[in-house]
This record gives sequence, structure tokens and C-alpha cells, in this order.
Amino acid sequence: MTVIIGVLALQGDVREHLVALAAADAVAREVRRPEELAEVDGLVIPGGESTTISKLAVLFGLMEPLRARVRDGLPVYGTCAGMIMLADKILDPRSGQETVGGIDMIVRRNAFGRQNESFEAAVDIKGVTGDPVEGVFIRAPWVESVGAGAEVLAEHDGHVVAVRQGNALATSFHPELTGDHRVHGLFADMVRANRARRSL
Repeated sequence: MTVIIGVLALQGDVREHLVALAAADAVAREVRRPEELAEVDGLVIPGGESTTISKLAVLFGLMEPLRARVRDGLPVYGTCAGMIMLADKILDPRSGQETVGGIDMIVRRNAFGRQNESFEAAVDIKGVTGDPVEGVFIRAPWVESVGAGAEVLAEHDGHVVAVRQGNALATSFHPELTGDHRVHGLFADMVRANRARRSL
């Protein structure tokens, strides 16, 4: 089944996600406007600067349509800043920072350190078969706590770094930067399953 997966193209590493989604046999498109959001079967919110993405989403008239579609069950995957955008609560938000929400979790921004403290680590992710995924952590958040509806998929160094709740998936790290497209494959499968359910 062919699915169209958008990448929120306001700021951040958009191109790498487009490549990874294409490798996962999805049709990948940039999303900047509400009418483009309305045409996709799933959406990736990329890494970047979460405060900037939040403010641009409001500016481009995307924040409320995003919230509505996520509430309606749109499959969505957030990496790094995208994880922050999908959190129902940020522990230490910047002034004026908003989230889309969708995952019952509290996230701490830049928890693993500053840009010069970026690192890579092997991460075992529930639902991804084979060897561990190489996680690239760049000013990465971690999850302080999850609610009853959220499932922890991976931890690193005692901290939660991957979570799923229904059709929403989030990772602290950047699998799109590694050439390993299994996490994007997992998300594409979530999108296909959701579309199949909706077409019954």
C-alpha cells in the first residue's frame, strides 16, 4: 500500500527524513501549509530547534490543524525537537513555546547536554528487529516520565529515549542521520496499518 508521509518543513533536518521515508517505500513530501497537511497519511516532525518550530507552526497557521489531526489519530513521528513537540508537557519550556501534544509524557529539553556534548550510542528499540539502532544524540531531550497510555520503547543510560502512544512515535535521537532506515520503516508500517483500518 502506497502511503504519503509528510515532513514538517519549517526548520531542521527535513531532507534527511525525506530520504529515509523514501527508503521505507513511502511517498515523502514537505509540509508547510495546512492544505499540504490535509493531504498526508502520516507526518514526521524533524529535529531542529523546538522553540523555533513551535513559533513557525503558529505563524504558518499550522499549530491548530496539527493538533486537530493528531487528536483525530494522524500517525506522527517526532525526532529530537519533534519529540518535544509531541510531549503533552515540557519540564523547562522557553517563553511562548507551545507543543502539539499527543504523547502523555514530560520531556526535558537539551537534557543530554549542549551541541559540543553530542554523541552516538547503540539503542535497542522495541519493535525494531536485528542489531541495535545507532542513535545520534544532538542537544537531545529525554523523557522525565510517561503516563499510563504511553509505552517506553527504548532507554539509554537510565533515561527514556523512545516512546509510543497509539499512532504517535517519538525518539530523542536522529535515526535519519545514520543511513539505517528501520525506525522510519516502523513508522511507515504504522501509517499503512492506520490507513488500512480507516479504509475498512
